[in-house]
Formats: sequence, structure tokens, C-alpha cells
Amino acid sequence: MVRILLAEDMLMLRRALVSLLELQPDIEVVAEVGAGDQILPAALAVRPDVAVLDIDLPGIDGIQAAAQLHEQLPQCRTMILTSLGRPGNLRRAIQAHVSGFLLKDADPDELAAAIRAVAAGEQVIDPQLAVATIQAAENPLTARETEVLRLVSEGEDIPEIARRLSLSPGTVRNYLTTSVTKLSARNRMDAVRIARASGWL
Repeated sequence: MVRILLAEDMLMLRRALVSLLELQPDIEVVAEVGAGDQILPAALAVRPDVAVLDIDLPGIDGIQAAAQLHEQLPQCRTMILTSLGRPGNLRRAIQAHVSGFLLKDADPDELAAAIRAVAAGEQVIDPQLAVATIQAAENPLTARETEVLRLVSEGEDIPEIARRLSLSPGTVRNYLTTSVTKLSARNRMDAVRIARASGWL
């Protein structure tokens, strides 16, 4: 029996996914959560074989949660199930040691087969997205620039970003200026928009 943790913030969709998965004789949903920051505590409590995670979740996103799971519960394999099928998201997911990446318009039988494959140690990636990722441009931002821009996207101001990252406000401004330049953006919010659309945040 493959034991699943499911993270999806839309309740109706989450319940529908649980119902679909539980029709499979060898799959059991042992936990379901609606926020990214609930994933690790739930996984530590129930020890699932596979965590099936949306990306766009309140708290932290599914890719950040996948990285936490890899670090603290490495025997739990992770799979992204999302409508955000962008090359940047797939690259981030691979860096977070995600084993599967499927889009929400996948056939239910395809999802079940992917879960079984991931549980067995295989990697499963939507083939069209894999091709698009190979052809797409790399993220031009450094890890620190991406981190600063992500905090801006969450509504944090420069003094708070500086405090959280142990940087001076001037250094944070420099990172933002560099990010705006690299992305050919009009301002920092336009940089956030471009980076998010590319799947880099």
C-alpha cells in the first residue's frame, strides 16, 4: 500500500483528489493539508511514502516544502501536482529533489501510475514541460537575488528583508536594483511579475 500525504489549498479539489486516489486498491491517503507550512508537521506525524504537493499554497509553497521534506524526512518522496507548469518551477522542483512533476489536467489513471512510480524510486515528469524546460532560458538571478525578490513578492519592506536576511538595507536595495536590471523590468514589482511568470519565485 502506498501511503499518501496530499497538499492542496482548494478544499473541493482536495476532496475530489482524495476520492479519486482512494478508488485505487493500493493507494491510501493518510493525511491532507491546505497550507504549505502544514506539510512537514503532518508528514512527520504520519510518515507517508509520497507527498503530492501543489505549488501555490498559503504559508510556504509546495517546492519549498518539498525541500524541507527532503532534508528532514528523506524517505518520503515528493511529487508536484500543479497548474503552474512553467520551466522555472520544474527547475526549482528538481533542485528541491522532487521525484515527480505532473499538471492538474493529467488523467487520474496517469496520476495514480505516477504515484506508484515515484514510490518505487522512479522519476516522472510531464514530457511536454520537460521539453519546454530544456528550451527555456535559465534564471539569470542569483540565489540571494531570488530570495530578496521572493520576500518583496510576499509584501515585505526593505528594512524587514534586511533584518530577516541579516543584510544592510543598502545591500537589499542593491540586490533589487540588480534584479530589475537583469530582468529588464520597469521596477521591483515588475521584476516580481516577470520572475513569477517564469517560475523563478
